[in-house]
Amino acid sequence: MTSLVEQNNRTTATFIGSQALPDHVPRGLLSVVVARPKVVLLVSLLFIVIAGVLGVDALSSLKVGGYDLPDSQSTVGSRILADKFPAANPNLVVYVEKTGGGLEDRDITDIGHELTAKLANEPGVNLVASYWDTPVEQLRNRGNYGALIMLRVSGDEDQSAKVVQRLHTRFSRAAGPVRVQFGGVTQANNDMNAQATKDLATAESVAIPLTLVLLLIVFGTVVAAGLPLFIGILSIIGTLGVLRALALFYDVSVFSVNLAIALGLGLAVDYSLLFVSRYREEFGRRPDTTSALVVTMRTAGRTIVFSGATVAVALSCLLVFPQYLLRSFAYAGVAVVAVTVAGALVALPALLALLGNRVNRGRLPWRRAVHLEPDVGFWGKVAGKVLRAPLSFGVPVLAGLLLLSIPISHVHFGLADERVLPTTAESRQVADQLRDHFATGGMGSLAVVAESWPTTARSTSQVADYASALSRVPGVRRVDSAAGSYAYGSPTPAMARDLHRLGDSTWLSVVSDVEPYSSAAANIAREVRAVPVPGGHSVLVTGQPAQLVDVSDEVAARVPLALGLIALTALALLLLLTGSVLLSVEALLINLLTMAAVFGVLVWVFQDGHLASLLGFTPTTMSVVFPVLVFCVSFGLSMDYQVFVLARITELHNEGLPLRSAVVLGLSSSGRVISAAAGVLCVSFFAMVTSQVSFIQFIGLGAALAVLLDALIVRPVLVPALMSLGGRLNWWAPAPVRALHRRFGPREN
Repeated sequence: MTSLVEQNNRTTATFIGSQALPDHVPRGLLSVVVARPKVVLLVSLLFIVIAGVLGVDALSSLKVGGYDLPDSQSTVGSRILADKFPAANPNLVVYVEKTGGGLEDRDITDIGHELTAKLANEPGVNLVASYWDTPVEQLRNRGNYGALIMLRVSGDEDQSAKVVQRLHTRFSRAAGPVRVQFGGVTQANNDMNAQATKDLATAESVAIPLTLVLLLIVFGTVVAAGLPLFIGILSIIGTLGVLRALALFYDVSVFSVNLAIALGLGLAVDYSLLFVSRYREEFGRRPDTTSALVVTMRTAGRTIVFSGATVAVALSCLLVFPQYLLRSFAYAGVAVVAVTVAGALVALPALLALLGNRVNRGRLPWRRAVHLEPDVGFWGKVAGKVLRAPLSFGVPVLAGLLLLSIPISHVHFGLADERVLPTTAESRQVADQLRDHFATGGMGSLAVVAESWPTTARSTSQVADYASALSRVPGVRRVDSAAGSYAYGSPTPAMARDLHRLGDSTWLSVVSDVEPYSSAAANIAREVRAVPVPGGHSVLVTGQPAQLVDVSDEVAARVPLALGLIALTALALLLLLTGSVLLSVEALLINLLTMAAVFGVLVWVFQDGHLASLLGFTPTTMSVVFPVLVFCVSFGLSMDYQVFVLARITELHNEGLPLRSAVVLGLSSSGRVISAAAGVLCVSFFAMVTSQVSFIQFIGLGAALAVLLDALIVRPVLVPALMSLGGRLNWWAPAPVRALHRRFGPREN
């Protein structure tokens, strides 16, 4: 009995031999590219130069931070505290340590007093507390060899970061009998920025050479392998220029550059592989550059447009979130997709128009001529086996994806703190000292601020009652206020009361011993906000636990909107591409299942701590913002390959091949490109895993896993299995959808 593979080979040969060549006349943009390829390339090079000049200092113009919600209770309260009570919320911790001695030694005493005085006199710096001014137990460590100076640096995240960098350059001491180290939120942001910049160079030094080697292996010729790198350079430099321009008008996070470079290089290779492979295939059939380019533009070019639109739509949904950290990744993602698609559909055809058959020059000595006629290769044979037994292959794959998603059931969310840095980072070392060797507690402290609380005897009594009530909240160790200090509902030895009152404004410090970005701290913040305020006064609860509550609630409220937008737009694009309701819905559901598996693995790795020693990170709770980012990036990339596959299958089916032959041949021809593109894209994202900032590792590993699962499991197994089960229903659509597809859907000829 003739095998399905053999039937497909015969069907393919008959199909190809029977096709009459259409009148390949370039129109529109392609006509300009074919007629003036040198002009197009000169314009492309001019764009690279302008974008390079604009983006050369892009990193210095971008910002750190971006987690806060601009109008949330915690953010507004923090601004009021910084304005009225600058000593209430220290954002810089200076740790002074004596090696082989104690705090009574003369050298550390002299340095401590001198450093306290100098820092207090710096513009924009407010002294909160210093062990050498107030030698209390909370400001020295248990071994009596190190002590703290607490400071508040004014300005927003970016302004305070620059001030702290200047102070660090002047006053830090990394060596000697007395060491001076900087910590706190602002120094941690600076350390993250510096580490991310360093890691960026390391990642690209790994990714670019490996990418070139893979391209040489895939294409087999030096000239063809160089084309994707040119588009990658165009994409990366162009995106940096766009980000630099956006930074003139909007807040843009410096961490978006990591995504821009990885995604730019990966998509450039993806689209170039698809376009060049199709061009070489068409040139082999009809050795005429113009004819081959026209067919390539109408097939691979069409697919690139739909693929780019899918990725851009997924990333643009990050704009529904108000934090500029997430919005920055949307800017970077949409910009890199737009520049890469333009490069692949304008600059790349111009290069091919000039090269013609010379694209095959520089063939590697151990490679034979690449055979690109449609035939049944490895992936086609896999598809043939799956089509014969769809349940036998599909059910185990579905079960495996569901198994990978199980760890999601115990996920805990928080926000990123200094523990995303390596233990060698300065701010991380200071934070570890505070956790392990100081009796301060207060890591998860809250501040309750009231702008209008008159200074009358009655109002002072109300402050006392309120402080007493707050101190009874489970998990609260002490409350300091203008009316005194309270612990577990009772007065306790008072702190400096005058620090808590300025005119009619007052604030209360709610001290606890929990980690600030933990679920326990968030619960305390919620209960503190639920305590009734005497006299109907209006208060704002701020601090890191309150920030966690506000960010988590806002993200949770906006996630359904983002998911809905992604689903609807992706479904609409797939309907236009395929004209099939079943194929579009299946692609969407498969993608969501892939995302669940990816997040299950990420929880297992980063929260549960597996692979922590290998990758060199500290396991913590999941930062609530980065799963949203990884979902949008990974969804877009996974859908990218679904578009590649469905586009080729739909093209072959619409041209007359039966379903099974179209699936086998479509997966065989697209499989080579997708496997190669996925390999190169994974190199870019796995290079991010070499970072020493754990949330960058999180993004890189998540995106790489999504690409691998889709390219190696979902596309070759689930797609043909479901299409086999769907039969004729694969191409069913209600009359309105068919009409829209006929009116707006892409056409090959």
